[in-house]
Amino acid sequence: MFLSALGNVAFAYAGHNVVLEIQATIPSTEDAPSKKAMWKGVFTAYIIVALCYLPVAFIGYWVFGNGVDDNILLTLHRPTWLIATTNIFVVAHVIGSYQVYAMPVFDMIEAYAVKSLKYNPSTLLRVCVRTVFVAFTLVVGMTIPFFGGLMGFFGGFALAPTSYYLPCIIWLIIKKPRRFGLSWCTNWVSLPELVNIIMKFTYTRCLHQTNQ
Repeated sequence: MFLSALGNVAFAYAGHNVVLEIQATIPSTEDAPSKKAMWKGVFTAYIIVALCYLPVAFIGYWVFGNGVDDNILLTLHRPTWLIATTNIFVVAHVIGSYQVYAMPVFDMIEAYAVKSLKYNPSTLLRVCVRTVFVAFTLVVGMTIPFFGGLMGFFGGFALAPTSYYLPCIIWLIIKKPRRFGLSWCTNWVSLPELVNIIMKFTYTRCLHQTNQ
């Protein structure tokens, strides 16, 4: 359960795969490089995420223990007004975050439609492509009963490398820190630990879904 909790924390902060996409939209000059504004934004965002997630995690575990479902709203039964309000906020959050995460996919599909299928780039093409993609993901999510466990399985092999393993490796290649120095040792020690945590989390999630 402890390893599963660590895996959930890792996924909660797995936003590195869209950081470059966001930073590319920020104006950048020599006097005011985009990395400064991006660093402030990421730092503030992580603090807000921690303030939102940690109270729910602590209070949820204090009240329900390890009997919480993948979706904590399924564990709650009352008060009705709180559950309804929370669902409204979840919808608003998903609508906004989905646009950010899906934007690279939208761009890839639209580029393929224009270059390979010879469609004219237009607003109509964007609306059609994005509507079909959203409808497809919605159907897949609704028709797979163990979608939460499946996401945990694929997340361990897809999100974890791009968000945790590769940044450490790329940092070592680019910065070339002093061998056996503090930064060098920290990154090399973190790699096997992260692999171990995510692999165990993926295994426990699959085992939990199988027992259900």
